[in-house]
Amino acid sequence: MRFLHTSDWHLGRAFHRVNMLDAQATFIDHLVATVRDHGVDAVVVSGDVYDRAVPPLAAVELFDDALHRLAGLGVPTVMISGNHDSARRLGVGAGLLGRAGIHLRTDPAACGTPVVLRDTHGDVAFYGLPYLEPALVKDEFSTKAGHEAVLAAAMNRVRADLATRPPGTRSVVLAHAFVTGGEPSDSERDITVGGVAAVPVGVFAGVDYAALGHLHGSQTITERVRYSGSPLPYSFSEAGHRKSMWLVDLGADGFVAADRVDCPVPRPLARIRGRLEDLLADPGLERHEQSWVEATLTDPVRPAEPMARLAARFPHTLSLVFDPERAPEDPAASYARRLAGRSDQQIAEDFVAHVRGAGPDAHERAVLQDAFDAVRADETVREVA
Repeated sequence: MRFLHTSDWHLGRAFHRVNMLDAQATFIDHLVATVRDHGVDAVVVSGDVYDRAVPPLAAVELFDDALHRLAGLGVPTVMISGNHDSARRLGVGAGLLGRAGIHLRTDPAACGTPVVLRDTHGDVAFYGLPYLEPALVKDEFSTKAGHEAVLAAAMNRVRADLATRPPGTRSVVLAHAFVTGGEPSDSERDITVGGVAAVPVGVFAGVDYAALGHLHGSQTITERVRYSGSPLPYSFSEAGHRKSMWLVDLGADGFVAADRVDCPVPRPLARIRGRLEDLLADPGLERHEQSWVEATLTDPVRPAEPMARLAARFPHTLSLVFDPERAPEDPAASYARRLAGRSDQQIAEDFVAHVRGAGPDAHERAVLQDAFDAVRADETVREVA
């Protein structure tokens, strides 16, 4: 069976205030053409179809167009909700859409009930594990509130169901999670719980292929566990990404062969750094003149009209960052620079140490972490509501 693994469309999202809807529509055209031209038997979409729980109408219309076109090709599609989606909204009409071959899996309770497709070698069971917010699904799985715990419980249901299927049944799991070994970018929403975001790859043992979503870079964790990445860039941290989808061939014996299919990107991304005059004069930067540019200026004193001057050479400059050449201990170093790379938990603990003269003890750290976890879970509930 040949299937196409994609994820993280983030329909409705902009890139530094640039409307990406046309680029997203071009990607859908490319997706449909790939399905048609490469003899794809099924499409899997591993979450974050939309960028937010209540997407704009134009994004919903594009999603509707994609579903109609895939259904028109007669190619089954299996799709899960991600941490950006509203699972309940995305799942509306799932029963009816399933009759057209569009299988929406948004209910955590149904993770052990697969979509079963057939090829000449027998059954392939596709299990959809929507994003599992630990605080909201721990009771469903009778486990503690942690990413590894809830995902392991969901996979136990998958393996239990698979054990009841005819011998030789192959299996594919769709999941939206941060798996250990994956390389994140700046554009993914933090899903840390209890100070831990990642789950071990061993959670997916026992299935032939795990089609992951959440991280925006296409990457291979193991030969059977892969991220497709987002089809378009959504932050300058993705400047080095090759945007693509996985075209996966699943053999009769469960052997996996996967090839990357590149996605059309409207403009390349470039991150340039240096003093303004050097950036304007450097002939080596000519290749970036038509790219979307993030410029980091290192001038000790902020130059006059930097954006206008940069735009004269790099007309698609979207982000301007100031990082003056100063010693790290310089008291003039910016607040943002001092906080760069630090988690909310670390910042809170530093604040406690600053005002009290000593950092929090183990119990106090746990209280802070519980508070951050509760706020994030509450924000998820509010967003959906």
